[in-house]
Amino acid sequence: MRYTKNTFDRRQFMITSSAALLTSIGREAHAETRSQDAPRKIRIGIIGAENSHTVTYGQIFNRDRKFPDCEVVGVWGETAEFARQAAEKGKIPWIVKEPGEFMGKIDALIVDHRHAKYHLEAAWPFVEAGIPTFIDKPFCYRVSEGRKFLEMARAKKTPVTSFSTSARGERIIELKEQVKAIPRIHHVISAGHCDVDSPYGGVFFYGVHQIERLMAVFDENIQRVRVSRKGEDASATLVFASGMLATVIMSKGRPPFEFAVITDQGIRKLESKSSGESLTPYQEIVQLFREGKEPRSHQSLLRGIAILEALERSVNSDRWEEVES
Repeated sequence: MRYTKNTFDRRQFMITSSAALLTSIGREAHAETRSQDAPRKIRIGIIGAENSHTVTYGQIFNRDRKFPDCEVVGVWGETAEFARQAAEKGKIPWIVKEPGEFMGKIDALIVDHRHAKYHLEAAWPFVEAGIPTFIDKPFCYRVSEGRKFLEMARAKKTPVTSFSTSARGERIIELKEQVKAIPRIHHVISAGHCDVDSPYGGVFFYGVHQIERLMAVFDENIQRVRVSRKGEDASATLVFASGMLATVIMSKGRPPFEFAVITDQGIRKLESKSSGESLTPYQEIVQLFREGKEPRSHQSLLRGIAILEALERSVNSDRWEEVES
């Protein structure tokens, strides 16, 4: 079973009806955690199981115990089979039939749907209840919805964040240092896989990786975009406030994410010497849950979505689109 309106109407009814209870129980559970002299294990619930990332979270926290003070205690899946597979592969002990079953039983939440349009609806009552929440990329599907969500999170003093793990960690830090050492960059080339017709939000689904990488390594102030298509593949031109241009190659195939820059000396590929999977993104998630430390500003979260929205509009209009502030 795939996403349907009725599926999410039922889920929303269950979550909304539990919001008041979540508020009291969630805050008590989180307050109790903070009051302990010796930190107790953080109980994590995951909403969403269609994405492979849910299995990854289970393997990191449960199977491999990379963070012994954290455990994924339960998962809700879009279908029973998605939930079963995620629980089995990720060593997650509990499958809930409704997200509301998590109330009072978790200290932190991960929301991991394939389509970003479902993220904020699923996270809202938990964040409202004071449960620290990590939302897998993309943060949301519309800036207007994201802004309202973050206003609520700030009012409730609940820490939230979202990011692509490919835009965090040692590799990105190393690439950023390389860029700082280059006197003048005229043009950036970013390559990677992305299906602008994806049923999971088009350019949002995989385009988020390249956009967040560009923001992390170069600059967040991208002002205008234009997408050109040829069959299933596409490329985009991005204009930074500084005047620098970036070409983003979005191939429906599976090329790796790569950067190159054009300087007065010619083209130069940016390469990292770091190897292996970085645990830095997961350390940041744990810090969010344990200390309430948000690794990205709310402005940055919304900026990334605004750029993706502009790209989506350009896919449909075949013209330049402004990135709305």
